[in-house]
Amino acid sequence: MQESDIIRQVRRIEIRARGLSQQMFSGEYHSAFKGRGMAFSEVREYQYGDDVRNIDWNVTARLNHPYVKVFEEERELTVMLLIDMSGSNLFGTTSQYKSELIAEIAATLAFSAIHNNDKVGVIMYTDRIEKFIPPKKGSSHILRIIRELIGFKPVGRGTDIAQALQYFTNVTKKRSTAFLLSDMYDDDYENALKIAAGKHDLVVLNIDDPREHELPPMGLVAFEDMESGVIKWVDTSSTAVREQYSKHFRTQSERNNQLLHKYGIDHTTITTGEDFVKPMISLFKRRS
Repeated sequence: MQESDIIRQVRRIEIRARGLSQQMFSGEYHSAFKGRGMAFSEVREYQYGDDVRNIDWNVTARLNHPYVKVFEEERELTVMLLIDMSGSNLFGTTSQYKSELIAEIAATLAFSAIHNNDKVGVIMYTDRIEKFIPPKKGSSHILRIIRELIGFKPVGRGTDIAQALQYFTNVTKKRSTAFLLSDMYDDDYENALKIAAGKHDLVVLNIDDPREHELPPMGLVAFEDMESGVIKWVDTSSTAVREQYSKHFRTQSERNNQLLHKYGIDHTTITTGEDFVKPMISLFKRRS
C-alpha cells in the first residue's frame, strides 16, 4: 500500500470513528468501563462511622490518635487494545476484510478513550508479539495507532492468544480495561485468559465473516489456509461437507463462549458487512 493510500484510509477511519465513538457511548462511557480503581488520596482523623479497615496504623501510632486512609476514584483509565494481526483476518466475503473491521472498531474505542482523557495502548500480535505501543493520550497518538493498524505488515501469520495475554499482563501493572479483538482461531489460551481476566477488566470482541458460518454450494473450490499457507480442494456441492463445515464452526464458537462465560468475561460477536454499532451498544449496556 502506498503512502497516499494509507493517508486517505487514516483520514476516512478517523472521521468515521470520531462520529461512531460519540454515537456508541453518549454519556455511558464511564459506566461501561469498569477498569477504574480507588487510589490513595490522603489521611485524616478517624470519624464516627468510618470503616476501621481503612485505619492507617502507622500514622495512628505516631500521632497517638486514630487516622484513616482516604481513597478516591482514579480519574484516569488505561485502555489497552489487543489486536489480532494473523493471516486468518485477511478474509472477507462482504464489503470488508475482518482486519478492516478490527481496525475500525479499534479506532472507535481509541477515540472514545481519548475523548474522556484516558490513555490508550496497543499490542499487535500473531503467533508472536508484533508491536507494542505504550499507553498515551492525545489525538496525534490515536492517529499513530490508526496508521499502524492500516499500514503495519506483521512477520507472523499464525495466532497465539495466550502469548498476547501473557505479554499484556506483564507490561500492564495497573488495572486497565482491555479489548481483545480477534477471530479467536486458537485453542490453548485458557490459563492466560483466566490470569488476565483476574487482573484486568477484559472484554472480547469476536470478529467473524458470514462465510465462516456456512459454506455455499460452489462446486470444487480451492481453499487456502491464510495462516499455514496450505491449499486444499473442497467439493462444496456435497451436503455432507457443508454440514461438517458448519458444525465445526459452531463447535468452536460454543467452546469459546463457554470459556468466556466461565471466567465472567464480557464479549460479543461482530460480523463483517454488518453495522458493528448495535452489538457494541448492546454490550456496553449489559456492562453498565
